[in-house]
Amino acid sequence: MFNKQYCIMETLHERFIRKMEGVSLTFTRSLMHDIRWDARLIGIKGSRGVGKTTLLLQHIKKNLPINEKVLYVSLDNIWFSENKLADLADQFVKRGGEYLFLDEVHKYPNWSQEIKNIYDDYSHLKIVFTGSSLLEILNARADLSRRAIVYTMQGLSYREFLAIKAGVRLNIYSLEQILKNHLEISKEVNAQLRPLQHFDAYLRAGYYPFFTEIEALYHARIEEIINMILEIELPLLRKVEVSYVSKIKQLLQIISSSVPFIPNITKLSERIGVNRSTFVTYMYFLEEAGVTINLFKDADGISRLQKPDKIYLENTNLMQAYSGRNVNVGAMRETFFLNQIGYHNKVDYTAKGDFLVNKKYTFEVGGISKNEQQIKSLKNAFVTADNIEYGMGNKIPLWLFGCMY
Repeated sequence: MFNKQYCIMETLHERFIRKMEGVSLTFTRSLMHDIRWDARLIGIKGSRGVGKTTLLLQHIKKNLPINEKVLYVSLDNIWFSENKLADLADQFVKRGGEYLFLDEVHKYPNWSQEIKNIYDDYSHLKIVFTGSSLLEILNARADLSRRAIVYTMQGLSYREFLAIKAGVRLNIYSLEQILKNHLEISKEVNAQLRPLQHFDAYLRAGYYPFFTEIEALYHARIEEIINMILEIELPLLRKVEVSYVSKIKQLLQIISSSVPFIPNITKLSERIGVNRSTFVTYMYFLEEAGVTINLFKDADGISRLQKPDKIYLENTNLMQAYSGRNVNVGAMRETFFLNQIGYHNKVDYTAKGDFLVNKKYTFEVGGISKNEQQIKSLKNAFVTADNIEYGMGNKIPLWLFGCMY
């Protein structure tokens, strides 16, 4: 038994080392510096393809010894089909293990209960786990919400894209800094590069870190990611009927080419073939999965049965993957703004302007000729315009909101 368990640990550790060999530290995500790595239990959730695995391996490579004290495993490994995570943790700790990194936990049945037990049983063990955006940290059997610090990871910001693409490392700016000092910030950025030079490339194919790989296959890979979410994760984790997946794909196609998409729930539910409440619930699941962003007039206290006032795809690259040349420019601009500003700020639907941010600031998004006509009667109202390098007054360059993380 001892030899068998020892061989298992050796095999898993060897796989971890091989995976580590291909990890570069040339560029790391901004989230790396936000995570409290000293916490005992950390969760990182996010959509497929945004770089969660790379983040874990980079942290290990940069900050921890590569020895028996550290182990990374992916729970979609076939080894776990016949072996328990709890047994692995027990053997790891007995051999001096201190840092356990668990990737793709949603692939493992009863993951939350076992992680809770491991956390409670081994007080000196630090655990970091990653999984789908659909992870439920709070459930009836294992409440990890009081134990785990959970972070959400999304795709690259425009700032991060520029660091990889152009080798230029720009500062991160808060919303308040941008609103108050956007002209000075724009001058700082323009002294380092022309910010519009790579903007279209980012909107088209720069949100997912794998844009550095084969460019011709980029959008095909996005389609694979969405198919995995719709065909596997949603049925597995949210019990969505597989028979409706093709209809949901049609809905995404409609959203991608809309200006933006204001849903008629009755017509859409009839088209997909489900009742109204089921359709609205599915829209809630799509947002959870990182496929869409749903806007509400007042998102406080919303329920799964409340229909969204506007629906956007989660990022501009999804729009390109679904609609290609048919993407509406206005919808593309709004999607970029919403995606970037919404990561650290609360965004609501508003009848005046395009977005209400933090219940205080109103934004109208448009092209170079966009003016404040629609929002001139509002306080704390701003125009964010595409195709300008510098703004003036309450008119701010659209690209600048890509420097917020």
